[in-house]
Amino acid sequence: MDIRKISIVGTGTLGFMYGQFLNSRLPEGSVRFVAGESVIETYKNADITCNGEPCRFTFIPFGTVGPADLVIFAMRFCELDNVIRRIGSQVGKNTVILSFINGITSQDLLSRAFGNGRVLLCTVQGTDVSRSGSQIRYNNMGVMNIGTNDGLPSDFMRALTAFFDSMEFPYRCHPDMKKNLWERLVFNTGICQAVAVYETDFDGVKREGEPRQIMISAMKEAVQVGQAEGVPVNDQTITDWLTLINGLDGIGISSMRRDLRAGRPTEVELFSGTIRALGQKHGIPTPTNDFLYERIKEMELREGE
Repeated sequence: MDIRKISIVGTGTLGFMYGQFLNSRLPEGSVRFVAGESVIETYKNADITCNGEPCRFTFIPFGTVGPADLVIFAMRFCELDNVIRRIGSQVGKNTVILSFINGITSQDLLSRAFGNGRVLLCTVQGTDVSRSGSQIRYNNMGVMNIGTNDGLPSDFMRALTAFFDSMEFPYRCHPDMKKNLWERLVFNTGICQAVAVYETDFDGVKREGEPRQIMISAMKEAVQVGQAEGVPVNDQTITDWLTLINGLDGIGISSMRRDLRAGRPTEVELFSGTIRALGQKHGIPTPTNDFLYERIKEMELREGE
């Protein structure tokens, strides 16, 4: 089970960064971006660069025959259902699947569509990648945490780690990816939503005040719900994230605030939407996430007008 052909779905920042890393180390045409015709038309003549170097990406349309050995889902969650219906030709018997999509939902949807064993869990940690138009820049790619749903080794996992080793790709095998995904959900539920709702930057949640209080309260509700789901997150999880947040560049903003500014749908369903639903399942009140959810939905309508 060798990985030689990679298909990436989505033209987001992470997809382009990792696409360029792999593209520069593999034979031409080994890395393909799978997209609809309008997206292909947009990017076929675009000057995409990564740290100033031209990215000579190959774009292929959905339905192209010939499965990939590795399929990376790197688009927005709201596009996932449509992509699952169209990506089947890229998934074969031995195809490994990774999802960069935020939250804890996409992996389950992909597992139901293509089989549980091939869908490996992952998060990206420590990257400082940024994007302006078609220009991607980073000093630190960060590290990709990868693992299986049950924490046990598998042929798909062995194939991916062997490939990453051959590429000198920055990764680590995480023994409890379910916990790792939930830790990330706790973080996003707090900082992404508080920065968006209060229309502030990271400085606004680093200093004492209502935005910071709401951020921490949302995180605490996420921890309570995670514990009810059997995930070992706790108050230390929040403390660790607050330490990281205090070190962020104060003028930065969350992806959710960028989405609202651009009039795009947000990932609120992945964050407070998930916490609210699981809170109802376990009989746990989630008033802060209720407030954030309702406010963000109002802001989506306002910004979309």
